[in-house]
Amino acid sequence: MTKKKLALEVIELLKKEYPDSGCSLVYEEPWKLLVSVRLAAQCTDARVNIVVEKLYEKYPGISDIADAGPEKIEEIVKPCGLGKSKAKDIVLCMRMLRDEYGGRVPDTMEELLKLPGVGRKSANLVLGDIYGKPAIVTDTHCIRLSNRIGLVDGIKEPAKVEAELWKIIPPEEGNAFCHRLVDHGRKVCTARTKPFCDRCCLSGVCKKRGV
Repeated sequence: MTKKKLALEVIELLKKEYPDSGCSLVYEEPWKLLVSVRLAAQCTDARVNIVVEKLYEKYPGISDIADAGPEKIEEIVKPCGLGKSKAKDIVLCMRMLRDEYGGRVPDTMEELLKLPGVGRKSANLVLGDIYGKPAIVTDTHCIRLSNRIGLVDGIKEPAKVEAELWKIIPPEEGNAFCHRLVDHGRKVCTARTKPFCDRCCLSGVCKKRGV
């Protein structure tokens, strides 16, 4: 079976298993997704969702965060870890959104990558979830499962995994596919315990590499 055919099989099986998969970060406005995804680095989405509630209670808008300064933002976001660097990136990002983009979150990869603290993974999430554009978010679940399933061969670097997946994943399927990989990685194809292959919807096609 070619990798492209394997990818199509995996997509359909995951669709049936996780029909309602979506981003687990809670946000109401596009800029809030940028804040949350920055805080989510080395932190659980569940904790981020709690922390941002407190952040927005005190600083409800882009300008409020931009004017607050990193020190005040750090006081609130430090439970997410790396508080100093995350607070600095978030404040600088909000200032750039306000001063250069009129409060609008950019809708191109090139522009998004200019924002402080935004890398390809974050940019792809915004493009896919906010703007409905083709996107592949190579988070830890995506990288681990893509290798185990056999969609990529021993590649760990996010940018390289993304490039390989673009060759075999239909553009319109990429964003939802990655959300489903997250759900599957949390529930079945786990990282910290032995994967539950006996109840995996992909057991008939997965290469089970490294398992």
